[in-house]
Amino acid sequence: MNFFYIYLLLVVLLSLLFKKKGLFLNYSGDIHQSFSNKKNIPLAGGLFILIPIIFFLNDFFISCFIISIYLIGFFSDRKILVSPKKRFLIQCIVIMLFVIFFDVKVNSSRVEFFDIILNNKFFAIFFSSFCLLILINGSNFIDGLNGLLISCKIIIFLMLNKLNLIDNSIISDQSINLIIFVLLLLLLLNISNFLMLGDSGAYLLGFFVGFIILSSHISNPDISPYFFITLIWYPCYENLFSILRKLNREFSPLKPDSKHLHQLVFFFVTKKFNLNLILSNNLSSAIICFFNFLIIYIATLNPGNTIFQIKLIVVSIIFYNVIYMLLFKFYKLNLISKK
Repeated sequence: MNFFYIYLLLVVLLSLLFKKKGLFLNYSGDIHQSFSNKKNIPLAGGLFILIPIIFFLNDFFISCFIISIYLIGFFSDRKILVSPKKRFLIQCIVIMLFVIFFDVKVNSSRVEFFDIILNNKFFAIFFSSFCLLILINGSNFIDGLNGLLISCKIIIFLMLNKLNLIDNSIISDQSINLIIFVLLLLLLLNISNFLMLGDSGAYLLGFFVGFIILSSHISNPDISPYFFITLIWYPCYENLFSILRKLNREFSPLKPDSKHLHQLVFFFVTKKFNLNLILSNNLSSAIICFFNFLIIYIATLNPGNTIFQIKLIVVSIIFYNVIYMLLFKFYKLNLISKK
């Protein structure tokens, strides 16, 4: 616990310093950003996650790739790497090099036809890179509400630890527990509007969790690969759903908007309960996290059963789509009545 208190003090002091000196501040006035927060808050969360991850990892070269992913987000936060296309291209290059260098590929889908395709080295590299990219950018998508992304990742780490699935040759269980403590600390500061993760923190967490899950999949062949998909279904489906939704509207999938599920939940909570921005923000995040926790917890009851996991994923997606349509209808009706 001494580590926790020391790190808490360090994070608070540095956050105050960043805000006083005007460093890493977040507010730019973009519509997708200002829907739930209009204050200038340090985007320092990613830095405070990076430090313990680098300290606890057992491999220097993995740390180098993690730092690279963090820097892509850092330059985005600093408005140096503004173009979404350039960010995505750099992500693709880094992720593909990482998959090739460390051979972290999806080994099996438990579907015979697809497993035959996965035996092709180039397709396996492409597919695994695609999965990581979807998770990284999906993590960034859901980071629009205080505490949402951090809570989702804490749940994943807790469930992996509960089932003893983390590959200890990469990082020990004790180190993961300390990282969970750090995330809990940052969650407290995040929901208090004291600091935010930014693109740097979202990319970093998405990549780190994706790497841990791929490693767990490789080292635990008895566990259904669909169990690992269930762990990350929400940010991944949010990303895929957003891409299809924007393409349907003839809108660039790389450009941000304010029609994601978490934003519609926030709009609903704000209208129904008439709370201030922070309370509406935190309540919306808690609602989504609660349902995501239920889904993941149910998945842990039978992690080796592929049929069980597929059914759970399908039910989750149907539930997501139904809730999205209802909330979007509520959103449009209230906009019309406001006009």
